Amino acid sequence: MSNADSPIPAGQPLWHGRFGDGPSDELLAFTVSLSYDQRLAMDDIAGSRAHVAMLGSVGLLTSDEVSSVQTALNTVESELAGGVFVFAPTDEDIHTAVERRVTEIAGDAGAKLHTGRSRNDQVATDLRLWVKRESKAVARRITALQEALLSRAESAGGAYLPGYTHLQRAQPVLLSHHLLAHVWALGRDVERWLSTYASADVSPLGAGALAGSSLPIDPDFTAGALGFSKRFENSLDAVSDRDFVAEALFAATLLQVHLSRLGEEIVLWASEEFGFVRLPDAYSTGSSMLPQKKNPDIAELARGKAGRVLGDLTGFLATLKGLPLAYNRDLQEDKEPLFDAVDTCVLTLSALTGLISAIEFDDARMKSAADSPASSATDLAEYLVEKGTPFRDAHAIVGA
Repeated sequence: MSNADSPIPAGQPLWHGRFGDGPSDELLAFTVSLSYDQRLAMDDIAGSRAHVAMLGSVGLLTSDEVSSVQTALNTVESELAGGVFVFAPTDEDIHTAVERRVTEIAGDAGAKLHTGRSRNDQVATDLRLWVKRESKAVARRITALQEALLSRAESAGGAYLPGYTHLQRAQPVLLSHHLLAHVWALGRDVERWLSTYASADVSPLGAGALAGSSLPIDPDFTAGALGFSKRFENSLDAVSDRDFVAEALFAATLLQVHLSRLGEEIVLWASEEFGFVRLPDAYSTGSSMLPQKKNPDIAELARGKAGRVLGDLTGFLATLKGLPLAYNRDLQEDKEPLFDAVDTCVLTLSALTGLISAIEFDDARMKSAADSPASSATDLAEYLVEKGTPFRDAHAIVGA
């Protein structure tokens, strides 16, 4: 079938049916999301494959139609992967683009691809598949940073440094103990990302626009085919729910807060005033004017990017808070903050893992700082307690 014979008229969006005019250039420019939701392409194709197989299993498509559409989906996948897919001006999003191209290839069979499905449950399905995959990917990267910290802790031996409260020297602590504190915090981040995976692991496909379909579709079939552990129970909730996006953004935000705290310590320790670490050349930058400088840019950006990801979370929650049930176009605004937050986490984790693996600790400088008399004040007070002095008296004696 040629483009001229396609069930979708050239230059028209998929929803053109009742519209006699438009869409205007201004409408398209304002509503298009293709520039960023292209990264859902493979998830969209996976969802369509499962949906088409389900339509065949319940008799809504013939076996020949199923084969034709699946072949078209394979072609679209290859075109996208090879960078030769040609987008049309009216492709609002990746979902529209894929269906349009499938229909161009498969003709009337392709026009049946969207049977019993809305973009509302389709988009929610794609996004859940993406969050599931990325949640595990981020968790693996966190584990890699934990392993780098653990390796440095194991090689630290008996090295010690001052522990601080209020950024004032408090008590000596082993370097290994200090590094392992970050390992424990990151462990909680892994748990949060795995919890995010579980929240996303519910298939909304079959919920339709908001109230399902009168056709004999089988949501359990598509849920199983896509690897979801369960399917939706309430169609309104299925297309409205973006809790899993908020949870991913919160997990990203708290992870970045932990990475920011690690970065802040590296910034301090690398300063001449502390001098506890020496920055490796490969993970440092210099100054365009000051020849002596070696700057901890990775650590500083880890600190700075935490604010950016916090903004992603806050902005999304502000968008979500005023929405009534079912799909509203506002939900298109879930993707950019989500993608940005996850991308930022991945970049920050990779950079910090390399830095931690290569950084050098100055054991002598740390020991000198930790051996100051004030650092042993608590030990002295507790020694007096062991000799029978009431703690408050010992506290006053040592502090005088």
